[in-house]
Amino acid sequence: MTTALLTDHYELTMVQAAMNAGTANRRSLFDLFTRRLPDGRRYGVVAGLGRAIEAIENFKFGDEELAFLLDKGIIKEDLAEWLADYRFSGDIWGYPEGEIYFPGSPVLSVEGTFAECCILETVLLSIYNHDSAIAAAGSRMTAMAGDRACAEMGSRRTQEWSAVAAARAAYVAGFSSTSNLEAGRRYGVPTIGTAAHSFTLLFDSEEDAFRAQIAALGEDTALLVDTYDVEAAIRKGVELTEGRLGSIRLDSGDLAIMARQARDLLDDLGATSTRIIVTSDLDEWQIAALQGAPVDGYGVGTSLVTGSGHPTCGFVYKLVARSGDDPAGEMVPVGKKSKGKNTLGGRKFAMRRRGEDGRAETEVIGLGTPPVNDGNDRDLLVPIYTDGELVYTASLDDARARHRESLKELPLAARRISKGEPVLETLILDAEGDETTNPYQAAPVVHNL
Repeated sequence: MTTALLTDHYELTMVQAAMNAGTANRRSLFDLFTRRLPDGRRYGVVAGLGRAIEAIENFKFGDEELAFLLDKGIIKEDLAEWLADYRFSGDIWGYPEGEIYFPGSPVLSVEGTFAECCILETVLLSIYNHDSAIAAAGSRMTAMAGDRACAEMGSRRTQEWSAVAAARAAYVAGFSSTSNLEAGRRYGVPTIGTAAHSFTLLFDSEEDAFRAQIAALGEDTALLVDTYDVEAAIRKGVELTEGRLGSIRLDSGDLAIMARQARDLLDDLGATSTRIIVTSDLDEWQIAALQGAPVDGYGVGTSLVTGSGHPTCGFVYKLVARSGDDPAGEMVPVGKKSKGKNTLGGRKFAMRRRGEDGRAETEVIGLGTPPVNDGNDRDLLVPIYTDGELVYTASLDDARARHRESLKELPLAARRISKGEPVLETLILDAEGDETTNPYQAAPVVHNL
């Protein structure tokens, strides 16, 4: 399915006007970045690059799309002819998926003609703002869970296709599985699922329901034990499997107390290997509160797929350099000067400065030539497209590994869930390599009237 109309009306009106004015083919460079992290967050997580690549590959205008745009008077025939042959032919580079980012980090840079870069703005922002918000929330949750597995279960709490993207982003952030089958089919995310309360209520007795589930799914299944009486349900599940029951799931009540009582009962019954999974509107704070409870895994839904209070990252997509009328001519930095919304113009490099202990100390964003790497700096930008050809080959599992390693090198304060400033300072270097004013760190909030 084409992604060409997953865009804003004004992307095409800008291109039409630029085409009429003869500026549509000026070589242009756009950066995708955020001026600040969501309130209280200590780091961000890059997610959505794989989906952005899919969107770019499928960004094609067919007869149906062009007819709609022409019929509505959004474009004229000259732009329709150009769009009919559209295929991105420029360069894209950025942070690999799973990487940590901070205010001002050039998460994605897109270079080509103004026209071909401009019309990608909305689809790229919608993917990155959604997926990175889910990944940031998921990262906080898996950090609190430690070695205990987290399963994504939020499909029914968000729009149906957002649910698929959320499952993928959560997997990048360390979630081990999802309940969403489309995420399993499309992206290979492991899927899990057993039964809801309605299944138990369907039968004449809880025992009949448990027997049916065990017969269909085996003794390693997870029985939902809080439909009626938790203790009676646990006893019956252990009895029916002769102590070999795989898991129980608790979905209500004081989970810390119930988990302790369930663990004691299971152990008394000889079911020492039976795992305890907890659900029920969990978030990172509740997971942290359960660290001392005998819990083996968490199922997380609403809070995860809504970004745990921050459903977007505030990413913007801004023109930062362009050529003159000669597309092959030198590109000059450009940028907004708006109060609170200014932009750092120019082509950038990005590296993470680390101490002798390997711990990250500073996010370095600079213009011009990068400084000589002293061996402790880690370059953050990787090529994604070169001359219109896809060169980025990292897999979803690579993104998971990248996130795990990136998080590991951050200061320990990054794992606190209390509100705080970004755990790394962003250092801005000018073209001469000297420190210059940082337009992003601790930028004031601006309310548009």
